[in-house]
This record gives sequence, structure tokens and C-alpha cells, in this order.
Amino acid sequence: MAPVPEAPPWAPVPPADRAPETPGSPGAPATPPPPAQPPATPTLAFGPPPQAPGQDSGQPSGQVPGQASGQQPGQSPGQQPGQASGQVSGQPSGHPLGQASGQVPGQPSGHQPEHTPGQPFGQASGHAPGQPPGDPSGAVPVGAGVTAASGYGFPQPGPATAPGYGPPPGYGPPGYGPPGYGPPPPAQPPGPANPAQAAAIALLNLSGLGLGYVLLRHWIGAALCWLATAALLVVALPADVDGVPVGVLVGYGVLLLAAAADGFRRGLRATLRVGAAVRRLALPLALVLLAVPAGGSLAYGAAREEAREEALLARLTVADERVKSGQGLLFDRAEPLYRLALATYQELGTKHAGSRAGKLVPARLDAYYAQLSAPYDKKDYCKAVAPLKHLRGLPGTVDKDLLGTRPAKTDEPLAESLYGCGTAALGVQTAEPPAEKSLNELLDTFPQSPQATRVEPAVREAIKTRSAAVDGGAVPCGTVVELRALRSSVDALPAATFAGASRETAAAIEKGDFACGTSQFRSKEFDDAATTMTQFAKDYPNSPKAAHARSIAIAAEIADEEPEAGKSLPPAKAPGGARMVMVVSNDGPGSVELLYTGPTTGKITLNACATCTKYPSSVFLDPKKVKACTGPASKYPKATLLLPAGNYHFLQKRAGTGTSTVGDTKISKTKIEPNYSYTNCLYVTSGF
Repeated sequence: MAPVPEAPPWAPVPPADRAPETPGSPGAPATPPPPAQPPATPTLAFGPPPQAPGQDSGQPSGQVPGQASGQQPGQSPGQQPGQASGQVSGQPSGHPLGQASGQVPGQPSGHQPEHTPGQPFGQASGHAPGQPPGDPSGAVPVGAGVTAASGYGFPQPGPATAPGYGPPPGYGPPGYGPPGYGPPPPAQPPGPANPAQAAAIALLNLSGLGLGYVLLRHWIGAALCWLATAALLVVALPADVDGVPVGVLVGYGVLLLAAAADGFRRGLRATLRVGAAVRRLALPLALVLLAVPAGGSLAYGAAREEAREEALLARLTVADERVKSGQGLLFDRAEPLYRLALATYQELGTKHAGSRAGKLVPARLDAYYAQLSAPYDKKDYCKAVAPLKHLRGLPGTVDKDLLGTRPAKTDEPLAESLYGCGTAALGVQTAEPPAEKSLNELLDTFPQSPQATRVEPAVREAIKTRSAAVDGGAVPCGTVVELRALRSSVDALPAATFAGASRETAAAIEKGDFACGTSQFRSKEFDDAATTMTQFAKDYPNSPKAAHARSIAIAAEIADEEPEAGKSLPPAKAPGGARMVMVVSNDGPGSVELLYTGPTTGKITLNACATCTKYPSSVFLDPKKVKACTGPASKYPKATLLLPAGNYHFLQKRAGTGTSTVGDTKISKTKIEPNYSYTNCLYVTSGF
């Protein structure tokens, strides 16, 4: 067939929705029209199109014009129905696909590609037999991905280039033409699953540093991880004994697990924009970075343990200060401090025995026992009793295993202290505690101890020592006070054991009371002597010394008014020999008591005279001229005394009446000579 004449450059472009008819093949099926495209901007080119050597511009024989060999009408080789060919007609063989240029390299501008008559623009022509591959023949679609040759005409709309036959349609490189026609390229399908990559990202997030999100360029997730870790550090540091609240730890752990799970999900099919070396190191790095939370936990645990140790040592120091502050105080005042210190020692030594503070508790207990036993070491037995009893009773309040054998070692010191304190208090009236308290506690607590067997001999020795002091001591009255205190203690001890000691104490007290009265008389303490001897006569009426004690009491009473009467102690027995009679009469109102002392001592009491009155007295009236007892003898109450010869002192003590007061006394002195009888009239003067 004769080739179809080439269309002039200004020829109009056929519509995109009409397929060109091929001459000589009536009734041939028309190529499906391409999808509608927006009108392209016309581009003008100048110059004749290049032609490969040996290539005929016409169609090969037997081929429908505009149709490639072996294809359906309107279809390019390897092209689906309705898809335009992306091969450029007139492009030299070996030209690389995808070169975006409206001009063939080396071709002058304005060259028009050859167009086969009756073939639409943009449709590839078939190859003639013997034509080299890649040598196109036909019109070049404008905007194809392959470099388009310069020519005449407007760009033809058409479908996108089929896969494998060139890049997406367009006008060449960006910036040199409008975008290509046709639907947008489909979204890139997700890549294949990569569990190793997902695991690496999950582990990187599990470290708490958010590095998995960093690889994914997911900055919000990374920021959340960083904020959570920073918040945890703010709460946890500095480490203290209480540590981090459980709720904070649980919340942080849940956040890490959620970040790891989210990182695994995101990283399973993600394409990382990092180098291959980084991708290869991601999983080992993730495993290594797991040491960060683990190491942080260990470091925090060590810091918290150190804080705990320091807190326990601080508590131990406080307990030590409490024990030290008890030095020099009475045990009753220091005991509350000791109890608090012991409570701390026990808690540290039992609940925290493995701590540094707990390991120091045994030494602290040794020091505690040594401090409280210090009074015993100084032989201050009474002061040592209370702390030693406290130490011995600690097993009731403190762990026995912690105390060990320490309490048992206090038995001997406590028994010795009770004995020493009790025996030292024998005879001490103001002793605190009294002797009987300590000694009874010793006998009850340690009945088989050597100290218990020494109590009775010690009591008897105390009695003997004080009894001897009564006989020849300078202060028998003080010895009597000690004997009375000693008797009180002995009477409080077990009667079966100390009955004999009680009798010895009573005898010593009786002897001491008499010795005390005589000592007071000799010391001119007449009032005290009178009181002591009067009480002695009442306490011991059956004593052989009772009569003598009464005589001394009378003489002391007279001597208290007339010291001369106390020059010598009244004799225990009246002298023998003749006795002279003295008749005593009461010529005064009220009864009267007459005391006398001399070679013999005694007293008598005369009843009141009912008709007797006081005699007037004046400075001008001589007492000797008073005519007392001149009335009938039966008028006056009388008493008769038989007195050995010697000098006597008389004390008249008249009872109170309407005209006299109690205590009216009168001292007189008389010498009794042998072979005489005497009368003594007792009267009262008025003072005017």
C-alpha cells in the first residue's frame, strides 16, 4: 500500500475519545477510548523528525495502519486494551528510558517526529521485519516519561503508561511541563512483616528511653517516654528509705509495656530511614539498653539500702544518746529513757539484725549493762539495786536470744547489793529503802544464796554492837534510836528465823532507854531526863530499874527548877540508918504535889484545904511573920515523910483553883538532922 501522506505541523489533533479508522480494514474493532484528560497546553516544535536508517515511514504490508504487529487494533505491544504505549517514535536505539526531556539528545530543536498516516498521536506503530528492537516507528505522545522528540502538533491525551514501558506520563523533568494525565498512582503497599525489627523497637522502648520511637520518627511517643522517665526520676531521687510509691512504679511499668507493645506494632512493617548498619545494630543495642532499667533498679536499690542503713544508724545513735543522758540520774528518773533505748536496740537487733546498725547492738547491750552496773562496781549497793533488778528482768520485755546470758550474770551482783543495802540500813531510822525491805527481798529472791545465809548473823552483830555502845558509849540516846529502828526491821523479818534476835533487840532497847535518861541527867538536860525516865517507868513497870528511873525523873524535875538539886544522880537505893519524921500540911487552896530529893527521893500529894485561902503579902511584910497552919490540926490535910538525915530540895506544885493557876511552884531547901522531927506547912501568898 502507498504510505499515507504525513500531516502538516498545523494539522488538528484528533479527539481523544475517537479511535482512528484504519484504511483497508473496514469493520475492524475500534480501540477503546482512553480516559478523559484535561486539555494539555499545546507545545510547538520546529525541524524535521529524525529517521533511523533503513526505516520506512509507511506501514508494513498486510498490517492495519496504526496497529502494531500481533496486537489488537489500537493496542501497543504488551499493552492492555485501552492503555497507550509509552514508546517514543523516532528515539534512537539504546536511549535510556525515563529521560524526561522534550528533546532527543543531539537532535536540533524543532525536529518533528515522523507520523504514520491514519495513526493517532501517541500510538506506537509496529516493527517491520528486520527492524532492530527498540527502534520505534510512529508518533510520540507528549508528556511521556521517556524523552519525547521535538515535532509539530499539540500533546495528545491518553492513558498512563503501562508498567514496564516507561515512567508515569508527564512533560519531562519537574518544572518543565504540567503534571501527567491519568489517575494518581496507587498507594505504596505495606512492606513485609519484620519481627526482628519490631522486637528491636519494642525492646528499645522498654528501656524507658523511647529510642524505638526515635527510630520510627514518632516524636510524640518518644517525648511521652522521656517525660515519664523524668517524672520517675524526680519522684525517686534522692533515694530514701520509703522508696518510690507502689502506684508510681506500677504506672511506669504499665507505660513501658504499652510503649513496647506500640513500638512492636509500629515497627513490624515500618520502613526505617536509617542505614543498614544502624538496622543491624538495633536489636543488639536494644538488648544492651535493657540493662539501663535493670541497672537503674539495682543502683536505686543500692542507694535505697544505703539510705536505710544510714537511717538505722541514726536511730542507733539516738538510742545511745538516751542511754548516755541517763548517767548521773536516779534510776527512777532515767528509766523511761532506758526503756526507749532498749526498744530501739531490740528492733534493730531482731528485725534488722543483718544491717550495720543491727550488728552493733550486742556491743551496745554490753555497754548498757556496764553503765547500769556501775553503782555496784563502786560498792554503792543501795543505788545499785534498782538498775540491777531492771537488768535482771529484761528477758520479760526484750528478746531473750538477743540478751543471751547477760541477765543471768546479774544474780550475784543483785544478791550482794540487796545484802549490802539491807545490812547497812539496820538501825538507821531514816534509811530508804528500810533494811527489812532489802533483806526480805534477798531472802525471797535468792533464799539459797550465800548472802541469804549471812543475814541473821549480820542482824545479831548489829544488835550486839549497839548494846555495847549503850553501856559505855558517849551518846547512848542515839544508840537507842538505832536500836528502835533495828527492832522495827527485825520484827518485819521472818519470825521463825529472827525471834531470838528480836528478844535481844528489846533487851538492848530497855537498857538503852535507862542509859539515855541517866546520860541526859548528867548532861544537865533535866527536862529530857525527866521525860525519858518517866517513859521508861511506864514502858517497863516490872523492870528492876523502874523505881530508880522514877527517882531520877523526880530529881530531874526539881533540878529543872533548882539546878543545884541535880549535882548528883539520885542513888538507886535509899541509905540505911535512922530516919526522921517530917509532917507536911496543906494550908492553901487546891491540892498540892510535893517533890523532894536528897539522900532519898520521892513525892507526895496533899488534898486541897476547903477553908484555906491565900495569905496577903507585901514588901514590907516579913514572910516569917506569916502564921500559917495555926488553926486546928484537923483543918489541914497532912502527910508524913520518913527521911534519912541529909540536905533535901523540895518542889511544891499546886493544882489550879479559882484563886491559883496550874503550875504555881515553890522551891525550898531543908536539912534533916538526926534525932529531930520536922513539920512543913505549905501555903500560898497573894503577892500584894
